[in-house]
Amino acid sequence: MTLPETMTAIEISTPGAPDVLRAATLPVPTPAPGEVLIAVRAAGINRPDVIQRKGAYPPPPGASPLPGLEVAGEIAAVGAGVTEWRTGDAVCALLAGGGYAQYAAAPAGQCLPVPKGLSMTEAASLPETFFTVWSNLFDRAHLQGGETLLVHGGTSGIGITAIQMASAFGARVLATAGSAEKCAACVELGAAQGINYKETDFVEAVREATNGKGADVILDMVGGDYVARNLKACAADGRIVQIAFLGGSKVTLDLMALMRNRITLTGSTLRPREVAFKAAIARNLREKVWPLIEQGRIRPVIDSVFPLADAAKAHARMESSAHIGKIVLEA
Repeated sequence: MTLPETMTAIEISTPGAPDVLRAATLPVPTPAPGEVLIAVRAAGINRPDVIQRKGAYPPPPGASPLPGLEVAGEIAAVGAGVTEWRTGDAVCALLAGGGYAQYAAAPAGQCLPVPKGLSMTEAASLPETFFTVWSNLFDRAHLQGGETLLVHGGTSGIGITAIQMASAFGARVLATAGSAEKCAACVELGAAQGINYKETDFVEAVREATNGKGADVILDMVGGDYVARNLKACAADGRIVQIAFLGGSKVTLDLMALMRNRITLTGSTLRPREVAFKAAIARNLREKVWPLIEQGRIRPVIDSVFPLADAAKAHARMESSAHIGKIVLEA
C-alpha cells in the first residue's frame, strides 16, 4: 500500500470552546517498532477529549498532541517487530492520542479485531470504554456474578458499557441518569433499575433496591459530593472505584464511615499506563468480551455520527449531555 505523505487531522488550536478544534494538514505518522499505522475510518469521542481541548488533560510524554483515544480502520503499515497483525487487517485500537485524523499510530498490543458483524463506526466506539470498564470493574474492583453494581452516568459511554458488561457476567446493575428517557435506556441495556438523580436521592434508592444492604461495587465518574454519598450507598466490604471527577476532585470524607463498613475506595486513570498493562487488558477483552459482542449479548450504542471536519459539533453534542451512547467521527 502506497501511503500519502500528508493527512487531514483535527488539532486543538488553543485551549477553549469546541470551535478551537481546527482541521490541519499534517504528516502521516510513521509506526515505531511495536506499533501499527491505522488508516482511520472512524474515531470515538470521549469526555477526556473535551477536557484535553480545554487545556486540563495534556497527553502523556511521547503521545500525539492530537485528541482522540480510540479508532477503527485497516492496518496500513506495521512497525519493526510486529508479527500479530498484517496490512489490511480490520482493527479497533486504544490510543494515548492522535485519533482525530485520517491515519493514527497505535501499539500493536492495544489493537483488537473488529468484532464480526460490526461496522467500523460501531467498532470505533468500543476501545476506550471497554478497556476502562474491564480494568476498573473486573481487575480492580473484582466484581462478581450475583453482586450489585451501582453505575453513575448510566447513558454515558462508560455507563452503557458497564451496564452491559456487568449484566453479561451476572451482576445486578443499578444506574443513575438525569431523565426518565435515560433511565429507561439504562433498563433496556440490562440495568435492573434506572435512578433519576434529579428527582430521587440515589442513596435512598440504592438502599431500598438492596433491602438496606447497599451496592457491592460503585463505579463513579462524578466525584465531588458524590464521594461521601457513595460511602452511604455502599455495602459492607464494598468497593468504590473513581474514574473521573466531573463534580470536582477535592472532597471531605468521614473516614469512620469507610472504616466501619470496611469499604475500599480506589481509582485509576488509564491513559498514562504502560503499553504492557493495556495489552493485558486487550487480551482479556478478546478472550472474554469480544465473543459476547459477536453473539449480540453486548452491543455498541451510537448516539450520533459526525464527519471528521465537524469535530467541534461533536464536542458540543457531548457537552450538552443530551447524548445516549457514544458519539463518533467518521474520517
